[in-house]
Amino acid sequence: MPIRYIVGIVIAVIVLGVIALAFMPQAVPADLAEVRRGALAVTVNEEGRTRVRDIYTVSAPVGGRLLRIRSDVGDPVTERVTVVATIQPTDPSFLDARSLGQAEALAKAAEAARTLAEADVARAQAELDFAQSEYRRAKSLAAKGTVSQARLDKARLDMRTRAAALDEAKAAFKMRDFELENARALLIQPGEADGEVDPGALGCCVPVRAPITGRVLRIMQESEAIVLPGAPLIEVGDAADLEIVVDLLSEDAVRVSEGDRVLIEDWGGPQDLNGTVMRVEPFGFTKVSALGIEEQRVNVIIDFEDPPEAWSELGHGYRLDTRIFVWEAEDVLKLPVSALFREGDAWVVFREADGEAALT
Repeated sequence: MPIRYIVGIVIAVIVLGVIALAFMPQAVPADLAEVRRGALAVTVNEEGRTRVRDIYTVSAPVGGRLLRIRSDVGDPVTERVTVVATIQPTDPSFLDARSLGQAEALAKAAEAARTLAEADVARAQAELDFAQSEYRRAKSLAAKGTVSQARLDKARLDMRTRAAALDEAKAAFKMRDFELENARALLIQPGEADGEVDPGALGCCVPVRAPITGRVLRIMQESEAIVLPGAPLIEVGDAADLEIVVDLLSEDAVRVSEGDRVLIEDWGGPQDLNGTVMRVEPFGFTKVSALGIEEQRVNVIIDFEDPPEAWSELGHGYRLDTRIFVWEAEDVLKLPVSALFREGDAWVVFREADGEAALT
Protein backbone atom coordinates (compact mmCIF):
# COMPACT_ATOMS: atom_id res chain seq x y z
CA MET A 1 0.00 0.00 0.00
CA PRO A 2 1.47 3.31 -0.94
CA ILE A 3 2.65 5.50 1.86
CA ARG A 4 0.24 8.25 0.96
CA TYR A 5 -2.75 6.01 1.62
CA ILE A 6 -1.37 5.07 5.03
CA VAL A 7 -0.87 8.76 5.90
CA GLY A 8 -4.43 9.55 4.75
CA ILE A 9 -5.89 6.78 6.84
CA VAL A 10 -3.98 7.96 9.95
CA ILE A 11 -5.13 11.51 9.44
CA ALA A 12 -8.74 10.37 9.01
CA VAL A 13 -8.56 8.29 12.20
CA ILE A 14 -7.15 11.26 14.09
CA VAL A 15 -9.88 13.57 12.78
CA LEU A 16 -12.60 11.08 13.67
CA GLY A 17 -11.11 10.68 17.13
CA VAL A 18 -11.09 14.45 17.72
CA ILE A 19 -14.67 14.69 16.53
CA ALA A 20 -15.70 11.80 18.80
CA LEU A 21 -14.01 13.42 21.78
CA ALA A 22 -15.68 16.75 21.02
CA PHE A 23 -19.16 15.23 21.04
CA MET A 24 -18.58 12.88 23.95
CA PRO A 25 -20.55 13.93 27.11
CA GLN A 26 -18.34 15.56 29.74
CA ALA A 27 -18.78 15.41 33.51
CA VAL A 28 -19.98 18.72 35.03
CA PRO A 29 -18.79 19.76 38.53
CA ALA A 30 -21.74 20.13 40.90
CA ASP A 31 -22.32 21.02 44.55
CA LEU A 32 -24.24 18.35 46.41
CA ALA A 33 -26.37 18.91 49.51
CA GLU A 34 -28.14 16.42 51.71
CA VAL A 35 -31.91 16.58 51.89
CA ARG A 36 -33.14 16.20 55.45
CA ARG A 37 -36.15 16.82 57.63
CA GLY A 38 -36.20 19.25 60.55
CA ALA A 39 -37.51 22.54 61.93
CA LEU A 40 -38.01 25.45 59.55
CA ALA A 41 -39.07 29.07 60.16
CA VAL A 42 -39.89 32.05 57.94
CA THR A 43 -38.94 35.37 59.52
CA VAL A 44 -39.13 39.07 58.76
CA ASN A 45 -35.84 40.69 59.79
CA GLU A 46 -35.57 44.41 60.46
CA GLU A 47 -33.73 46.87 62.67
CA GLY A 48 -35.72 48.34 65.56
CA ARG A 49 -35.31 50.69 68.47
CA THR A 50 -36.50 50.82 72.05
CA ARG A 51 -38.71 53.54 73.43
CA VAL A 52 -40.42 54.35 76.70
CA ARG A 53 -44.02 53.20 76.49
CA ASP A 54 -45.54 56.42 77.86
CA ILE A 55 -43.58 59.64 77.31
CA TYR A 56 -44.83 62.81 79.02
CA THR A 57 -43.95 66.16 77.47
CA VAL A 58 -43.96 68.86 80.15
CA SER A 59 -45.04 72.21 78.69
CA ALA A 60 -45.06 75.75 80.04
CA PRO A 61 -48.40 76.38 81.81
CA VAL A 62 -48.00 80.17 81.43
CA GLY A 63 -45.87 82.50 79.37
CA GLY A 64 -42.89 84.17 80.99
CA ARG A 65 -39.16 83.95 81.61
CA LEU A 66 -38.03 80.34 81.93
CA LEU A 67 -35.10 80.01 84.30
CA ARG A 68 -32.29 77.65 83.28
CA ILE A 69 -33.31 74.03 83.81
CA ARG A 70 -30.90 72.45 86.28
CA SER A 71 -31.94 68.84 85.66
CA ASP A 72 -29.86 66.56 83.44
CA VAL A 73 -30.99 63.74 81.18
CA GLY A 74 -31.34 60.61 83.30
CA ASP A 75 -32.08 62.40 86.58
CA PRO A 76 -34.86 60.77 88.64
CA VAL A 77 -38.07 62.73 89.20
CA THR A 78 -40.97 62.18 91.61
CA GLU A 79 -44.58 62.77 90.68
CA ARG A 80 -45.90 66.19 91.81
CA VAL A 81 -42.78 66.73 93.95
CA THR A 82 -39.75 67.36 91.74
CA VAL A 83 -39.66 70.86 90.21
CA VAL A 84 -38.33 70.42 86.67
CA ALA A 85 -38.67 74.07 85.59
CA THR A 86 -39.42 77.52 87.02
CA ILE A 87 -41.11 80.38 85.16
CA GLN A 88 -40.89 84.01 86.27
CA PRO A 89 -42.84 87.04 84.99
CA THR A 90 -41.32 88.83 82.02
CA ASP A 91 -40.01 92.42 82.08
CA PRO A 92 -42.42 95.21 81.04
CA SER A 93 -42.39 96.53 77.50
CA PHE A 94 -40.48 99.62 76.42
CA LEU A 95 -42.46 102.89 76.51
CA ASP A 96 -42.42 105.09 73.45
CA ALA A 97 -42.39 108.89 73.75
CA ARG A 98 -46.19 109.21 73.77
CA SER A 99 -46.75 106.39 76.27
CA LEU A 100 -44.00 107.73 78.51
CA GLY A 101 -45.53 111.24 78.50
CA GLN A 102 -48.98 109.87 79.32
CA ALA A 103 -47.57 107.73 82.16
CA GLU A 104 -45.69 110.72 83.64
CA ALA A 105 -48.83 112.87 83.44
CA LEU A 106 -50.86 110.16 85.22
CA ALA A 107 -48.21 109.96 87.93
CA LYS A 108 -48.30 113.75 88.47
CA ALA A 109 -52.09 113.75 88.57
CA ALA A 110 -52.01 110.93 91.12
CA GLU A 111 -49.53 112.88 93.25
CA ALA A 112 -51.80 115.95 93.21
CA ALA A 113 -54.84 113.84 94.10
CA ARG A 114 -52.89 112.28 96.96
CA THR A 115 -51.94 115.76 98.27
CA LEU A 116 -55.60 116.82 98.10
CA ALA A 117 -56.67 113.66 99.94
CA GLU A 118 -54.03 114.31 102.59
CA ALA A 119 -55.41 117.80 103.12
CA ASP A 120 -58.93 116.35 103.46
CA VAL A 121 -57.65 114.02 106.19
CA ALA A 122 -56.09 116.94 108.07
CA ARG A 123 -59.33 118.97 107.77
CA ALA A 124 -61.45 116.03 108.92
CA GLN A 125 -59.10 115.45 111.85
CA ALA A 126 -59.37 119.10 112.91
CA GLU A 127 -63.15 119.04 112.68
CA LEU A 128 -63.24 115.84 114.74
CA ASP A 129 -61.00 117.38 117.39
CA PHE A 130 -63.31 120.40 117.60
CA ALA A 131 -66.42 118.17 117.76
CA GLN A 132 -64.86 116.12 120.56
CA SER A 133 -64.09 119.32 122.53
CA GLU A 134 -67.69 120.53 122.05
CA TYR A 135 -69.02 117.18 123.23
CA ARG A 136 -66.86 117.20 126.35
CA ARG A 137 -67.97 120.76 127.11
CA ALA A 138 -71.65 119.96 126.59
CA LYS A 139 -71.33 116.82 128.71
CA SER A 140 -69.81 118.85 131.57
CA LEU A 141 -72.50 121.51 131.39
CA ALA A 142 -75.26 118.90 131.13
CA ALA A 143 -74.00 117.35 134.35
CA LYS A 144 -74.51 120.75 136.06
CA GLY A 145 -77.89 121.24 134.42
CA THR A 146 -76.76 124.25 132.43
CA VAL A 147 -77.55 122.80 128.96
CA SER A 148 -80.38 120.61 127.83
CA GLN A 149 -80.17 116.94 126.97
CA ALA A 150 -80.96 117.79 123.35
CA ARG A 151 -77.84 119.96 123.16
CA LEU A 152 -75.77 117.09 124.54
CA ASP A 153 -77.22 114.62 121.99
CA LYS A 154 -76.52 117.01 119.13
CA ALA A 155 -72.89 117.38 120.28
CA ARG A 156 -72.57 113.56 120.41
CA LEU A 157 -74.06 113.23 116.91
CA ASP A 158 -71.74 115.91 115.55
CA MET A 159 -68.71 114.14 117.08
CA ARG A 160 -69.67 110.78 115.54
CA THR A 161 -70.34 112.41 112.16
CA ARG A 162 -66.90 114.03 112.20
CA ALA A 163 -65.31 110.66 113.12
CA ALA A 164 -67.03 109.02 110.15
CA ALA A 165 -65.87 111.86 107.91
CA LEU A 166 -62.30 111.30 109.11
CA ASP A 167 -62.52 107.58 108.29
CA GLU A 168 -63.88 108.47 104.85
CA ALA A 169 -61.02 110.91 104.25
CA LYS A 170 -58.44 108.33 105.34
CA ALA A 171 -59.93 105.74 102.99
CA ALA A 172 -59.85 108.26 100.13
CA PHE A 173 -56.21 109.02 101.00
CA LYS A 174 -55.33 105.30 100.79
CA MET A 175 -57.11 105.02 97.45
CA ARG A 176 -55.17 108.00 96.09
CA ASP A 177 -51.97 106.48 97.48
CA PHE A 178 -52.61 103.23 95.59
CA GLU A 179 -53.43 105.18 92.43
CA LEU A 180 -50.05 106.90 92.75
CA GLU A 181 -48.29 103.55 93.08
CA ASN A 182 -50.14 102.28 90.03
CA ALA A 183 -49.16 105.36 88.00
CA ARG A 184 -45.51 105.03 89.06
CA ALA A 185 -45.56 101.31 88.11
CA LEU A 186 -46.46 102.33 84.54
CA LEU A 187 -43.14 104.20 84.39
CA ILE A 188 -41.01 101.09 85.07
CA GLN A 189 -38.78 100.36 82.09
CA PRO A 190 -37.25 96.95 81.14
CA GLY A 191 -34.28 96.08 83.30
CA GLU A 192 -35.24 98.37 86.20
CA ALA A 193 -36.90 95.47 88.05
CA ASP A 194 -33.94 93.08 87.74
CA GLY A 195 -32.61 91.54 90.88
CA GLU A 196 -32.82 88.47 93.05
CA VAL A 197 -36.41 87.33 93.32
CA ASP A 198 -37.75 85.67 96.44
CA PRO A 199 -39.26 82.32 95.35
CA GLY A 200 -41.71 82.52 98.23
CA ALA A 201 -43.08 85.91 97.23
CA LEU A 202 -46.63 86.07 95.93
CA GLY A 203 -46.64 86.09 92.13
CA CYS A 204 -42.88 85.53 91.97
CA CYS A 205 -42.77 82.42 89.85
CA VAL A 206 -44.61 79.32 88.71
CA PRO A 207 -42.96 75.98 89.58
CA VAL A 208 -43.49 73.25 86.98
CA ARG A 209 -43.51 69.80 88.61
CA ALA A 210 -43.00 66.33 87.14
CA PRO A 211 -46.30 64.63 86.16
CA ILE A 212 -45.02 61.09 86.90
CA THR A 213 -42.29 59.25 88.78
CA GLY A 214 -39.51 58.30 86.39
CA ARG A 215 -36.48 59.88 84.73
CA VAL A 216 -35.72 62.85 82.51
CA LEU A 217 -35.52 61.61 78.90
CA ARG A 218 -34.94 64.80 76.94
CA ILE A 219 -34.61 68.54 77.57
CA MET A 220 -36.00 70.69 74.76
CA GLN A 221 -35.26 74.11 76.32
CA GLU A 222 -32.35 74.04 78.74
CA SER A 223 -31.17 77.66 78.74
CA GLU A 224 -33.06 80.65 80.15
CA ALA A 225 -35.51 82.03 77.62
CA ILE A 226 -38.86 83.76 77.16
CA VAL A 227 -41.44 81.05 76.46
CA LEU A 228 -45.07 81.11 75.37
CA PRO A 229 -47.85 79.12 77.05
CA GLY A 230 -47.73 75.51 75.87
CA ALA A 231 -44.07 75.57 74.81
CA PRO A 232 -42.50 72.10 75.34
CA LEU A 233 -39.78 72.16 77.97
CA ILE A 234 -38.80 68.62 78.99
CA GLU A 235 -39.76 64.98 78.46
CA VAL A 236 -40.02 62.49 81.30
CA GLY A 237 -40.97 58.82 81.46
CA ASP A 238 -40.45 55.53 83.24
CA ALA A 239 -37.19 54.18 81.79
CA ALA A 240 -38.00 50.68 83.09
CA ASP A 241 -41.19 50.46 81.00
CA LEU A 242 -39.78 49.87 77.52
CA GLU A 243 -41.19 48.55 74.27
CA ILE A 244 -39.69 48.03 70.81
CA VAL A 245 -40.89 49.76 67.65
CA VAL A 246 -39.92 48.35 64.25
CA ASP A 247 -40.89 50.07 60.99
CA LEU A 248 -41.49 47.37 58.36
CA LEU A 249 -42.22 47.67 54.68
CA SER A 250 -45.98 47.54 54.21
CA GLU A 251 -45.72 44.30 52.19
CA ASP A 252 -43.87 42.69 55.12
CA ALA A 253 -46.20 44.17 57.74
CA VAL A 254 -49.25 42.40 56.26
CA ARG A 255 -47.54 39.08 57.00
CA VAL A 256 -47.09 39.91 60.68
CA SER A 257 -49.84 39.24 63.22
CA GLU A 258 -50.33 40.05 66.88
CA GLY A 259 -48.84 37.34 69.07
CA ASP A 260 -46.02 36.37 66.67
CA ARG A 261 -42.81 35.30 68.34
CA VAL A 262 -39.82 37.65 68.07
CA LEU A 263 -36.10 37.03 68.57
CA ILE A 264 -34.11 40.12 69.56
CA GLU A 265 -30.46 40.04 68.49
CA ASP A 266 -27.38 42.29 68.39
CA TRP A 267 -28.56 44.51 71.24
CA GLY A 268 -25.26 44.39 73.11
CA GLY A 269 -26.12 41.82 75.77
CA PRO A 270 -24.60 38.36 76.28
CA GLN A 271 -27.61 36.48 74.88
CA ASP A 272 -30.59 37.00 72.60
CA LEU A 273 -33.91 38.17 74.02
CA ASN A 274 -37.45 37.03 73.36
CA GLY A 275 -40.43 39.20 72.53
CA THR A 276 -43.99 39.15 71.23
CA VAL A 277 -45.72 41.31 68.64
CA MET A 278 -48.32 43.34 70.55
CA ARG A 279 -49.67 45.59 67.81
CA VAL A 280 -49.41 46.27 64.10
CA GLU A 281 -50.40 49.90 63.65
CA PRO A 282 -53.29 50.37 61.19
CA PHE A 283 -51.72 53.28 59.29
CA GLY A 284 -48.54 53.63 57.28
CA PHE A 285 -46.18 56.48 56.57
CA THR A 286 -43.73 57.40 53.84
CA LYS A 287 -40.03 57.08 54.55
CA VAL A 288 -37.13 57.85 52.20
CA SER A 289 -34.48 55.13 52.20
CA ALA A 290 -30.72 55.71 52.08
CA LEU A 291 -30.90 55.25 48.30
CA GLY A 292 -33.48 58.04 48.00
CA ILE A 293 -36.41 55.68 47.37
CA GLU A 294 -39.77 56.46 48.95
CA GLU A 295 -41.09 53.49 50.92
CA GLN A 296 -44.35 52.88 52.72
CA ARG A 297 -43.59 51.79 56.26
CA VAL A 298 -45.73 50.49 59.11
CA ASN A 299 -44.79 50.50 62.80
CA VAL A 300 -44.90 47.16 64.62
CA ILE A 301 -44.86 47.29 68.44
CA ILE A 302 -43.06 44.49 70.32
CA ASP A 303 -43.06 43.69 74.04
CA PHE A 304 -40.25 41.95 75.92
CA GLU A 305 -41.00 38.45 77.18
CA ASP A 306 -37.87 38.15 79.31
CA PRO A 307 -37.81 39.63 82.83
CA PRO A 308 -36.60 43.24 83.13
CA GLU A 309 -33.35 42.10 84.72
CA ALA A 310 -32.32 40.54 81.38
CA TRP A 311 -32.54 43.83 79.46
CA SER A 312 -32.02 46.40 82.22
CA GLU A 313 -29.03 47.90 80.34
CA LEU A 314 -31.30 49.08 77.53
CA GLY A 315 -32.65 52.62 77.52
CA HIS A 316 -34.85 54.89 75.43
CA GLY A 317 -33.90 54.97 71.74
CA TYR A 318 -31.42 52.02 71.73
CA ARG A 319 -30.85 50.12 68.45
CA LEU A 320 -31.34 46.36 68.08
CA ASP A 321 -32.13 43.72 65.43
CA THR A 322 -35.38 41.76 65.42
CA ARG A 323 -36.48 38.55 63.74
CA ILE A 324 -40.27 38.19 63.61
CA PHE A 325 -41.41 34.60 63.07
CA VAL A 326 -44.35 34.71 60.64
CA TRP A 327 -44.36 30.89 60.06
CA GLU A 328 -42.57 27.92 61.61
CA ALA A 329 -42.91 24.12 61.76
CA GLU A 330 -40.95 21.26 63.39
CA ASP A 331 -40.94 18.45 60.74
CA VAL A 332 -40.27 19.92 57.29
CA LEU A 333 -38.36 18.57 54.26
CA LYS A 334 -35.41 20.93 53.82
CA LEU A 335 -33.09 21.52 50.88
CA PRO A 336 -31.30 24.57 49.46
CA VAL A 337 -33.54 27.03 47.65
CA SER A 338 -30.93 27.39 44.88
CA ALA A 339 -31.38 23.70 43.95
CA LEU A 340 -35.07 24.15 43.08
CA PHE A 341 -36.39 25.31 39.72
CA ARG A 342 -39.66 25.16 37.82
CA GLU A 343 -40.54 22.43 35.34
CA GLY A 344 -43.94 23.30 33.98
CA ASP A 345 -46.24 23.69 36.98
CA ALA A 346 -44.05 21.63 39.33
CA TRP A 347 -40.97 22.30 41.38
CA VAL A 348 -38.13 19.89 40.49
CA VAL A 349 -34.57 19.20 41.57
CA PHE A 350 -31.65 17.18 40.25
CA ARG A 351 -30.91 14.10 42.37
CA GLU A 352 -27.58 12.29 42.24
CA ALA A 353 -28.00 8.65 41.17
CA ASP A 354 -24.91 6.53 40.50
CA GLY A 355 -22.88 9.54 39.46
CA GLU A 356 -25.57 10.94 37.22
CA ALA A 357 -28.08 13.78 37.75
CA ALA A 358 -31.64 12.54 37.67
CA LEU A 359 -34.53 15.01 37.39
CA THR A 360 -36.83 14.47 40.37
